[in-house]
Amino acid sequence: MPLALKSWMANEGPKHFIMMVWVGVNVFLFWRTFMLYYSGAQYYYLHKMLGLGLCISRASASVLNFNCSLVLLPMCRSVLTLLRGSQRVTGRQVRRCLDKSKLFHVACGITICVFSVIHVSAHLMNMVNFSVRYSEDFPELNVAQYKGQDPRILILSTVPGVTGVLLVIVLCLMFTASSYSIRVSSYEIFWYTHNLFIVFYLILMLHVVGGALKYQLNVEAHPPGCLHKNLSSHSPLTNHRAAGEKDSRSVCREEARFQTHFPQTWLWVSAPLCLYCAERLYRYIRSTTEPVTIISVVCHPCDVLEVSMLKSGFKPRPGQYILLNCPSVSSFENHPFTLTKCPTVKNASFGIHLRVLGDWTSRFSQLLIKQSNSSEILPMMQQKRYPTVHVDGPFGSPSEEVFNYEVSLCVAGGIGVTPFACVLQSLFEGWCQYKLKRLYFVWVCRDLQSFYWFADLLCGLHERLWHNNRPDYLNVQLYLSDSQGLQNIGEERYRFLSSRLQIGRPKWKLLFQEIGRANQHKRVGVFCCGPKGISKALHTLCNSNPHSGTAFEYNKESFS
Repeated sequence: MPLALKSWMANEGPKHFIMMVWVGVNVFLFWRTFMLYYSGAQYYYLHKMLGLGLCISRASASVLNFNCSLVLLPMCRSVLTLLRGSQRVTGRQVRRCLDKSKLFHVACGITICVFSVIHVSAHLMNMVNFSVRYSEDFPELNVAQYKGQDPRILILSTVPGVTGVLLVIVLCLMFTASSYSIRVSSYEIFWYTHNLFIVFYLILMLHVVGGALKYQLNVEAHPPGCLHKNLSSHSPLTNHRAAGEKDSRSVCREEARFQTHFPQTWLWVSAPLCLYCAERLYRYIRSTTEPVTIISVVCHPCDVLEVSMLKSGFKPRPGQYILLNCPSVSSFENHPFTLTKCPTVKNASFGIHLRVLGDWTSRFSQLLIKQSNSSEILPMMQQKRYPTVHVDGPFGSPSEEVFNYEVSLCVAGGIGVTPFACVLQSLFEGWCQYKLKRLYFVWVCRDLQSFYWFADLLCGLHERLWHNNRPDYLNVQLYLSDSQGLQNIGEERYRFLSSRLQIGRPKWKLLFQEIGRANQHKRVGVFCCGPKGISKALHTLCNSNPHSGTAFEYNKESFS
């Protein structure tokens, strides 16, 4: 399918531009540092001793410093949310780039792992060369105590060596536990190992204190390779003349003096680390000082719970999400949940829908259901029975942009409907205040009972739009992908949903063509929260410009 440049630029251009700039900076840092240690006069003797191992180790260290300073920034959720909300400061394309923060975090993490392997390999070469090329003329340069010393002893007896080993162990744990299979099968392992980043940065600060590599201070008084009466005539660091060549080197005015570098890592890492720690402290205070009250728990079909809560001063926007912590389940784990109901003037409560899937949600649901023992809303006098919870947030997400298009297409798969439930709820409260003029809502489920989660909301919104002579505002399409069992919604009050229900999977290309014909020369915001198959199909269609004259901008819901 041929890609249309305009559509591709709208969806991929800013992201690829930022990635190209990031790659370019990495290449520039690597090459500049490599050439500095390869040809710099102050590193002449050190380079003669260590060879390419010096250049590669220092060049990779520059890349590591750069990425260790960047990897924390995409995880500053409050800062990103603040930027997303400042629409006068950030345009739509900038806000869409902020939605890729998780991707950038992963890219920086992989780069740190790759260049850590290069850095460690180069330093292993350096340790061997420190032992083999022990210098008697420049004892300050030596790390080894004598020629031929075991390199393993050098590693385990120096601060950079010991801290380097610890950094490799911590990084291996964080990297392996970040794999998709572990995150899905055991989120707890991913959560606890990923928080080892605190240990990683503490050890990193100590790692650069060792001062194993030194540069020459007095290059003018002692030009590299000059003759000095105290130097051995057969020194490998000074004697580099070919056989029969006349020695034309200048005479040294003084002996070479060497000094360790001021640690560069601190300059790179300090500001981002302080920002991240301050942001985490702010979030901790905000989530723990304001109490959260659970006012109701409702059991829905297919192991889904609706939890309604109250929190003073909590003012989220439709489409945002929160991090939920329940100390009775785990004191340290925070799990993201999209808000399905935001506070309004008439109702100050907010709510989430969570599917019981995994250890944490299973234990949390047991605490909630054990206290209620029914699917009914409990009276206010019984609220104290619910477990204590802390709410961190709200945080921005791509779904906030639904209202910033004249036409939006929201596609949900199963429980992925939650980001759009709050959007529908806001439209129910009043759609006239938004830029949005038409909303296409497509919901694909395997189980017919799943549609009952928000059946009342969909029917209520349709009825309100119908009474206000705006039946074309909302286009609802429901798809039941599993054709086994019951095929229709039988209740009379849900007749609207029954008329919109289709068996099978959506024909995405035909849907895009239909939307394109109805919305000529407009930008359509496409929002997806569901399985990878649906997401990939929508992404491809948005880039391929299936209908001439209509631009489709792709936005994918992804918690960071």
